[in-house]
Amino acid sequence: MRTVQGAALDGLRARVRALALRTGLPVRSMRGEPRPPAAPAGRPHPAAGSGRPTRNGAPLAARGPAAPPRTEDPARRTPVEALPRTPAARPAGPDAALAPARTPAAATAVFASLGALLTAAARPRPLRRRPGELRASAAALRALRARRGDAPALVRTRAGQTVLVLLDPQDLRRFYREPLSVLAADPPRTCPDLSTHEGGRDGDGPGCARGEPRPDRRRMSADVLAAGLPVHPAAGPILTVVAEEARHLTATGTLELQRARHAVSRAARRVVLGDPAAEDDELAGWLTQLRAGEGRLRGGRTRAARAVRDKVRARIREYARHAGDDTLAGRAARHAAPLDTADPGGAVDPADEARLWLLAMDAVPATLLRTLLLLGAHPCEQDAAAAEASAEAAAWPGRGELPRLRACVRESLRLYPVVPDLVRVTRAETEWRGVRHPAGTAVLLPAAFHQRDPERVPAAHVFVPGRWKNPAADRDIRMAPFSHGGGRCPGDQLGLMITAAFCAGVLRGHRITGTRPVLDPVGPLPVTLDPHGVRLTLTRR
Repeated sequence: MRTVQGAALDGLRARVRALALRTGLPVRSMRGEPRPPAAPAGRPHPAAGSGRPTRNGAPLAARGPAAPPRTEDPARRTPVEALPRTPAARPAGPDAALAPARTPAAATAVFASLGALLTAAARPRPLRRRPGELRASAAALRALRARRGDAPALVRTRAGQTVLVLLDPQDLRRFYREPLSVLAADPPRTCPDLSTHEGGRDGDGPGCARGEPRPDRRRMSADVLAAGLPVHPAAGPILTVVAEEARHLTATGTLELQRARHAVSRAARRVVLGDPAAEDDELAGWLTQLRAGEGRLRGGRTRAARAVRDKVRARIREYARHAGDDTLAGRAARHAAPLDTADPGGAVDPADEARLWLLAMDAVPATLLRTLLLLGAHPCEQDAAAAEASAEAAAWPGRGELPRLRACVRESLRLYPVVPDLVRVTRAETEWRGVRHPAGTAVLLPAAFHQRDPERVPAAHVFVPGRWKNPAADRDIRMAPFSHGGGRCPGDQLGLMITAAFCAGVLRGHRITGTRPVLDPVGPLPVTLDPHGVRLTLTRR
């Protein structure tokens, strides 16, 4: 059986063979392999200088002729513009070994870099984006707006998909205001498995919203999660759980993503299902499988994922039967109608809602780390937030307001949103700024771009939590950490309360004295911030 190491070694051999053919240097064939023919003198190998990749020393076939252009109705034709591309720079490091070498000195440098190539072959490759996933570059969008103005622009992505990009805040209002009968949500590309809309026919959970959300389901989420209330009715028990689990964050002198995930996952199971679920690592593993396999399962893997989902549903129902009134599952059981086993789709199943709430808590660890990292880079803000946390613990324990820390969490979500781009699909022909677009047009709202637009947002690339002290900031259509309109997250206030409480649990007894990466407290912050690379050094106060 061919192993992963063998496949990697075969690929390395192919790259070395192609390298030798380009440089004209001899290469010794492996045992059992025919010796590749040497290229005649004065004639470069076909692979050299052609720009086409090679496989086992032979150039790949050339691309076929381009397909003929598709004819369209001139009356409905809309201008399509390709997103500008930055010219690719000449590769450096190990990739430079694939460039043609014409001199012995260059050939020596080529083979000298093979050590780096061998070292890089053993390193894990970065995660790739999903096929068809849309990502809007801020520089490309600014260049597009400079050429086309604020009108919606129809662009073609590198994958060949045509997307209508919204560049004006006036169009953002319409985007959030349109019902799902006009603009259907596209959950797999925004926030997988977190949709609050209708599930599939077999009860596999939420799918694409092809219509309006069920009123009973939306009503249950709003009641259980206390939508719109800054402090949840069960804030006392919830904050007690968070304070107990926050001790895991400060157990050592460093804080990383894995430790944050462990603490938040335990707290989520206790808040949603009750204290007995805190030690259920098996349920946590099942939920991780559902999150990791969403949107990439086919055939037998789909059946395996369905089996895992059934086990999750059965385990959650078992916990929900004994859940107390201070848990979210207990509150959902009081609001839900009796579940008809003959027609499970007729009533809202609290177990499915509890599963969605557990999965929604997956966004808390990354937001928590980014917020603490930003506070570590701004000592004055960190001292003010720590003073607020200590004062509330002494005067009003279990209150959970923490307005300054909540502003810091909101500012962290503005700089690094959980869902940077919102995508919806038109279900009928629509008209934007006098231009008609057919049904099935993908509409892209680049939320991260609008939230950090330096032309319209003051100090767009700087950490300024004070901007959220103004009540109008939450209604600003450009700022959408939790969306707007009917699609606004019903658990936004509960999520803010829990994340701010975790930050307070860290800052009460510890000070962030070192951060990785190191951020500039004055200059512009980086566009992206991978939570896997965040490492915080904690010192006792």
